[in-house]
Amino acid sequence: MPTSPPARPRRPASQDDQESRSYSITELAREFDITPRAIRFYEDQGILAPARSGASGLTRVYSPRDRTRLKLTLRGKRLGLSLSQVRELIDMYESPKDATAQARRFLAVLTQHRAALEQQSEDIQVTLAEIAQHEAECRRLLERGKRG
Repeated sequence: MPTSPPARPRRPASQDDQESRSYSITELAREFDITPRAIRFYEDQGILAPARSGASGLTRVYSPRDRTRLKLTLRGKRLGLSLSQVRELIDMYESPKDATAQARRFLAVLTQHRAALEQQSEDIQVTLAEIAQHEAECRRLLERGKRG
């Protein structure tokens, strides 16, 4: 009975392999669990800039840079940042400037966003208290109606 040779261990992708890798819109959509339409939207917003290939130039080819920008965009979106804030942070991330200045700017954006969320939370608490008062008043009126 013939035996198969032992499986070769997969070697980790080198930096060169990762930099030369390209992605289709379907691959990115699947990886990040978003729709191709969302990816095209980020392209329209100037966040992604895929190369084009194929005879008619209609096939989008995304680079590792595009993949990283998409990943950072989705992370910013999960944090609740606006698209302009996300774009600013991504552009700052890619610039060769001082990392300390970048960290300060990111911290400022996060601090501002936290303050806005805390204000929204306060507003929601006030609204919920008002709703509770109205509910209690409606229940009292209904109770009186049953008795009368």
